[in-house]
Amino acid sequence: MRPLPLLAALACALSLTACNTQTANVAAPGVTQTAAATPAALTGEARDKAWMKLAPSAVIDPKIARATVDYPTREAPGTVIVVTKERRLYFVLPDGKAVRYPVAVGHAGMAWAGTAEVDRKGEWPDWNPPPEMLARRPDLPKRLEGGPTSPIGARALYLAEGKKDTLFRIHGTNEPEKIGQAVSSGCIRMLNDDVVDLYDRVPIGSKVIVR
Repeated sequence: MRPLPLLAALACALSLTACNTQTANVAAPGVTQTAAATPAALTGEARDKAWMKLAPSAVIDPKIARATVDYPTREAPGTVIVVTKERRLYFVLPDGKAVRYPVAVGHAGMAWAGTAEVDRKGEWPDWNPPPEMLARRPDLPKRLEGGPTSPIGARALYLAEGKKDTLFRIHGTNEPEKIGQAVSSGCIRMLNDDVVDLYDRVPIGSKVIVR
């Protein structure tokens, strides 16, 4: 289920940067989001199964759905390549192949490009507004717990350049209907099923190219 309309309106009113400043639906000020319908003791595959059922879903055009494709590149297997103009993410495989995923990318003026590495990873991660945003909006919650309606989704890959956090992420979404569009605040959004698949393939330290 999605947050109430007035919560979506709150989210749209935020002027934010990178993934720490999502414009997707978030909880109301002062409210900590939890998946109350799911026992807190659930972890791992059991939690994934339960929370995926509660997460927003959308019908994706089979033409853009995840697929293994021919993808000749000089980059080593295991490299993640995001082609923002295509709104696709490629996980490089051996023998000139790659797993291709549909993604949502940053809208005009918010996109990021460069080379980074996966500095850390998180399952159903929390959303933590940065100090700059909290200074502008002290009414916002300091922490939004991860869960099935979180704007960060089921997984997140945190990107760093020279061990310095870029503030950009590859993560899931609570707006799957926007996959394939340029709508984010700069981060790369994926379908929750897809980001789980990528998360399992990509170890910390992996090279990420966004172009």
